[in-house]
This record gives sequence, structure tokens and C-alpha cells, in this order.
Amino acid sequence: MLFLRLGTTAFGGPAAHIAMMEDEVVRRRKWMTRDEFLDLLGAANLIPGPNSTELAIHIGHRQAGWPGLVVAGSSFILPAMLIVMAFAWAYVRYGSLPQVAGILYGVKPVIIAIVLHALWSLGRTAIKSKSLAVVGVIAVILTVLRMHELLVLFGAGLAAVVARTVVRQIKSITPPALMMLFQTAGGGAASFGLLPLFLFFLKVGAILYGSGYVLLAFIRADLVERWHWLTEPQLLDAIAVGQVTPGPVFTTATFIGYVLGGTRGALVATLGIFLPAFFFVAVSGPLVPRIRRSPLAGHFSTESTSLRWL
Repeated sequence: MLFLRLGTTAFGGPAAHIAMMEDEVVRRRKWMTRDEFLDLLGAANLIPGPNSTELAIHIGHRQAGWPGLVVAGSSFILPAMLIVMAFAWAYVRYGSLPQVAGILYGVKPVIIAIVLHALWSLGRTAIKSKSLAVVGVIAVILTVLRMHELLVLFGAGLAAVVARTVVRQIKSITPPALMMLFQTAGGGAASFGLLPLFLFFLKVGAILYGSGYVLLAFIRADLVERWHWLTEPQLLDAIAVGQVTPGPVFTTATFIGYVLGGTRGALVATLGIFLPAFFFVAVSGPLVPRIRRSPLAGHFSTESTSLRWL
């Protein structure tokens, strides 16, 4: 019931969700100590996917084993998914009406302001050294030059870890060879289908590090620019709905799935983007005690926390 309620009422994004979970499970219910809670948060930071959702799954697993893992995660996601589906239904049916269009038109600049403010404040927190600042600037430049976002994320993350742990005393590093590890995806349009939709969001859920704002770059790169499934206004509307509804920001995928493929598209997109979180928590959950005892893993957890919010 706890995560069902949080999935229905938790506004404010991952940081707010995590604060609410700490208040409930540490202070009010005393299910665990604050150190134990931070261990689970650190473990969630080590894996890709939606941070607050993975924390909910971790808490469920710790409290009730495998059934708790499924129940906690599903309860946190389900209410948000249904709320977003209701918004998507109204958008598809009435989105062209002046009343609804006016609401969405008013929300868009607010969302842009929220994103810019989050990038500024989170960037100041995440950029803790000159090397991270250099990596961040290079990542922005490569993104503007239309370098594939997976290459940018992989190269930036690896460069930051190397700069921090291996060559801390080196003033500058340039790892261009990293950018050749993957082939850049083609820019042509692709036919829409439920399977490609599922695989796209499965990929996003399996590799995406960072806050929900990073999701915007992934969606725009593939669904708008490469495959032309969405228009720019539809993308902004999807992000707006994901921001103004409670629960995980990743339910933006639910909205997009409904717009593209109705109820089945919404369910397929939601399953695709959240399924990797259950898998990663199931695999990493039993390792949390070992992670706590490992200085190297603890250090990497701290670094990954910074990179997720960069």
C-alpha cells in the first residue's frame, strides 16, 4: 500500500520521491536504518534505469524477497501509468481543442524552465572537479554536432571514471578511440510497430543513466529525428505530461506509446522501459552487502551518482 500511495501522490521527480521514501521507511515505519537506506540508494545509482523506481524495488526486495520486489515496483509504477494513460487518451481525443491546447501550451514553458533550472543546479552539484567540467563541455559539443547519444554517454562516463581513478594527475585526456566502439545509428525513417516500440524503450531502460531529463535526448534523437514517429510539439507535450503527473518520470513512455499505438502501445512502451529495472535490481540486490564492504564499489557508487545527475 505504501508504494501504491506514493505512485499516486508522489510529485516532484526522483529527488522528491527518494526523500518521501526515506521519510516513510526510515523515520515513520523504521523498516531500516538510514545507513541501510543509503546502501540501497547507492546500489540503485550503480545500475541504469529510473533511480527512484529502482530504489522502491530494492526496498520491496529487502522487506519481502522476490514477491516484495515485484509488488513494490509494480505498485509504484501502476498508478502513474494509469494516470498518464488517462492524460494520453484526453490528448489524443481532445488535444486539438483550444481549451486543452491552451493548458498544454501553458505547461510547456514551465517544463522548459524546470529543465533549465534542473540542469543548472544539478550540473553545479555533479561537476565536482575540472576534469568533470571538461568532460561535460566535450559531451555538450559532441551532442550539438549530432554525435550519437550512446557514444556520448559511454565516452563521457568512461572518461570521467578514468580521469578520476587512473590518471588523476594528468591535466587533460582525449579518448577519441572510445567513440569508435559503436556504430552510429542510421538517420532514415523506420516503420512503426509494437515490437520496434518495445525494443526501443527496452534499450532506453537498459542503458540510460541520468535523471528523467536525459530521457528527452534519447526520445528526440530516435523517435523525432531518426524515425519521425513523433513531432517536436508531441515530444514537448509528452515530457510535460510526464512532469506534471505523479510517480516515475519515465511514464513519459506510457504517453508516447498511447499516442503512437493506443492502449497496447502504452502497455508495450511501459513494459519495455521498466522491465530492465526489475532485472538489474534482482541481479544486484543480493550484492548490496558486498558493495557496502568494498571501498572501490563505494567510490564508484559516488561517481555514478554524480554522472547520473550531470
